[in-house]
Amino acid sequence: MNTTYKVLVCDADLFAAALAEADIYVLQLRKGKPPVFADCAGPLQKWTPEYIELGGMTYRRKDFEFRVRIPEK
Repeated sequence: MNTTYKVLVCDADLFAAALAEADIYVLQLRKGKPPVFADCAGPLQKWTPEYIELGGMTYRRKDFEFRVRIPEK
């Protein structure tokens, strides 16, 4: 079974995820290496152009990738 994810890139994506109260998966980005799963932090609490707050933790947007799982139909 394959799981499909949507990467949250822009503020509109983050806003939609916040409205849906979707669980957000956090992946750490490392130069020259594939992304590493860091956390399933839960719903979005707050965001700015530089940071995202999830589950009481603050993540720098340029250092992490944020995804939501797309349910299978």
